[in-house]
Amino acid sequence: MTTQTKEPSLTRSKFSLPANEMTLLALAVAGFVGLAIASGGSLLSGSSLQTLFTYLAVPVLIGLAQLVALSVGQMNLSVGALGGFVAVAAGIAMAHAGVPAWIAVLGALVLGAAVGAINGVLVVLTRINGFIVTLATMTILAGLQYQLVGTETVANYSPGLRSLGTAAVFHIPVIFIVSLVVAGLLALFMRRAIWGRRLLASGGNPLAARLSGISNDRSVVLAHCLSGLLIGVAAVVTLMSSPGVNQSIGGDWLLSSFAAPIIGGVALSGGAVSVSGTVLAALIVRLVDVARAQFSLNPSWVNFVVGAVVLGTVVVTHRRGANA
Repeated sequence: MTTQTKEPSLTRSKFSLPANEMTLLALAVAGFVGLAIASGGSLLSGSSLQTLFTYLAVPVLIGLAQLVALSVGQMNLSVGALGGFVAVAAGIAMAHAGVPAWIAVLGALVLGAAVGAINGVLVVLTRINGFIVTLATMTILAGLQYQLVGTETVANYSPGLRSLGTAAVFHIPVIFIVSLVVAGLLALFMRRAIWGRRLLASGGNPLAARLSGISNDRSVVLAHCLSGLLIGVAAVVTLMSSPGVNQSIGGDWLLSSFAAPIIGGVALSGGAVSVSGTVLAALIVRLVDVARAQFSLNPSWVNFVVGAVVLGTVVVTHRRGANA
């Protein structure tokens, strides 16, 4: 009887509520249609669509990176600093040291995963919340990023890599397709892979997970490692799509990394994730930015709206949990 009462709860922790995703989908469609009408149809042109999805790739990837950390009840404040550091390091390796693009890309992924793993190991060894640990590593990485590039903008790296960043299939950028493929693989991992289910179990109920033979410490290290890997992918996409990399890369990633998963239905306490909800939430945030540009609104309004929505989502989620 004990097993039968626990299984439904575990099942709910693996999958997000369809109603939440349907609401986000409806909001995204309504927002897109509204902006298309307001723009007189110019948003539907090939170039406008390509621009929309080009600047959506990185928000999706960093949202997924934060999602993985949140799945075990952790937070990764080093998202932007790590992404900027990795992008600058790979750019300098190609531009100044003549490292082939494929090696630089592979190195960026390995570096991101390695730093993420270090974050996880530090959390486990010190027993300090990941919020504090990644706050410290964020400061360190930001300093290393500035040490590497200073006030320089690195732009003369791999023309082939940068041309791939502007390539599109039927006006859908290759880099956005890459972000969707990554999202699909992550969704399969969280739902089907044993370690994906272990992450959710550790986040949902650490005590029950430990009694079931799951190492919560390993789950924390793995979550941070995967988060770092996804940040590495975002850094590579940034290299592909940006005219150059400098000390400002990653500086505005932190809010976006939290906004997408939180609005998308990811539980701050861990145990519940929604990859599709995170992607849809990233699209909604991007549409808010498009509306800001289209109606010449003050850029600060974007952060205000996104921050207010995130706060409102957290409050509503907390009240629902308290009443459950």
